[in-house]
Amino acid sequence: MAAGGIIHIPWYATIMRGDRFEDALRGIAPVALRYRALDFEVQRSREDPYRFRQTATFEDTADFYAYWEGPEFIDFRTRYTSWFHVPIIYEWWSRSQRGAMEENGGNGNGGGVEAPRDPEMTEA
Repeated sequence: MAAGGIIHIPWYATIMRGDRFEDALRGIAPVALRYRALDFEVQRSREDPYRFRQTATFEDTADFYAYWEGPEFIDFRTRYTSWFHVPIIYEWWSRSQRGAMEENGGNGNGGGVEAPRDPEMTEA
């Protein structure tokens, strides 16, 4: 099993196709779950509405490549080829930290995230 990570796929829609391309991305992104992705996300820039970022977390890089080269994504790239700029240069990232608030409002310390420790401090 090849170590996975978070794949970042930057997309840039062609002129006058931002909204329709967003809809298309919202259709293909969840398909990653069929290929054993742990999660997925599509983000759209507020500064540049033609700029998108698609992410998904995979434990095994082979699962991402099965998704990327699978029939659904091949069909997506064929169908919408004039809706985005090429080349598409995706990149693997590793998560170094993550935090979130609990759905019930948290417990007052960032949803259970511990405050970072100063490596210079020694415990008594």
